[in-house]
Amino acid sequence: MRVLERVDSEGAYSGLELNRVLTEAELSRQDAALATEIVYGTIQRLNTIDYVLGARVKGWPRKVEPWVRSLLRMSYYQLRWLDRVPAHAVTDEAVRIAKKRGHAGIAGLVNGVLRGLLREGVAPPLPAGLDAAERIALEHSHPRWLVERFIAAYGPEAAESICAAGNEPPHASARVNPLRAKRGELLEAMAAEGIYARPSRLAPAGIVATRAGSLAATPWYRDGRLTVQDESSMLVAAVAAPRPGMRVLDCCAAPGGKSTHLAELMEDRGEVIANDVHPHKEALIAQQAERLGLACVRTTVGDAAELPDKHPPGSMDVVLLDAPCSGFGVIRRKPEIKWNKTEEDVASLAALQRRLLEQAGKLVRPGGTLVYSTCTIAPEENEEAVRHFLGSRPDFALDPDWPEEILAALREENALPEPFAGMAQLLPHQFGSDGFFIARMKRREQPAT
Repeated sequence: MRVLERVDSEGAYSGLELNRVLTEAELSRQDAALATEIVYGTIQRLNTIDYVLGARVKGWPRKVEPWVRSLLRMSYYQLRWLDRVPAHAVTDEAVRIAKKRGHAGIAGLVNGVLRGLLREGVAPPLPAGLDAAERIALEHSHPRWLVERFIAAYGPEAAESICAAGNEPPHASARVNPLRAKRGELLEAMAAEGIYARPSRLAPAGIVATRAGSLAATPWYRDGRLTVQDESSMLVAAVAAPRPGMRVLDCCAAPGGKSTHLAELMEDRGEVIANDVHPHKEALIAQQAERLGLACVRTTVGDAAELPDKHPPGSMDVVLLDAPCSGFGVIRRKPEIKWNKTEEDVASLAALQRRLLEQAGKLVRPGGTLVYSTCTIAPEENEEAVRHFLGSRPDFALDPDWPEEILAALREENALPEPFAGMAQLLPHQFGSDGFFIARMKRREQPAT
């Protein structure tokens, strides 16, 4: 409840706040897992929860104290979506907390609301006659404005699939470090430990695991044999396809997943410059490189827009710009994104991305590669940003020369536009991975005439 209250009232990040509180509480593994499910699930289903509670609590939600809001929301979430928690346990615990934190009147309100829901049905039907956007917004708990954007970009059927996928728990996935392990051998070792793991059908270096707990807590992680990373994210460095001996720049590198992947693909030969604007994140990148045994990664700190002031024009073989974005592709991991972001945020981010692309392009040598990626599914931040860049830089062109293994996987799920020009939008429901956009561009050896 404290985590949800801070997320709601102070804009705290759910993941960071949850980790802090769980560390203090020292819960068992099972209780920590339940607390995690309650926090993320409540935030994910917020729109639906508030719609139902709004009909039962006067002045909901803004005239109700923040902690009471959080208590009722998380209790209703458990009643409706968690089958293994008995209804009487949810109600009794909520009333106990209300008495401890508040007074008898609040406890009576909480008791009355929850018992009323149990009596009348915890999943009341939606009213008839809703348009597609409103129905999807209430059924899959997304803000209407965001659903309308998804419908405009991808159609109502895909928009509903996107929103449904945003409420599913992310699966555990990791990237194998080829300098220290072979994927087959790692899969065998996991099977021996009772972990069901399989090769990723999307990412050449990826594995997907179930019943694995935290892969970052395993000896394979500590020994530098794997990196925890989403499957879609693994494609970015693979599409960049750097070769040993190259000079490569990752403009917005923290926490280092793509930088270290680039270095692995280069067999730790050459130079990967991993830059990030936040000084405190530089250590994260360096730690990852050290853990993986990568010596060719060099960290720098600075605004990505100012990198052309620090490096000569055309001095990089490969430039990767994984740009700051709205994050609509990772809602299942960071559910508060859908409630915190606005249409104005999308517009301002799109302007920033265009500026960063313009600066990144200056550093690519003739014949070199520029890869642009985001973890969002907003066209203004993706295809439109790339087209704007290409319109101002006739010496660049989209490059469809992606690794065939990746192209085949995307085609199998009809996730690749035809004809394929060199950019692709992965949606969250297509592979069960994050929504990601990737564009590969080549700078011409000679300016276009």
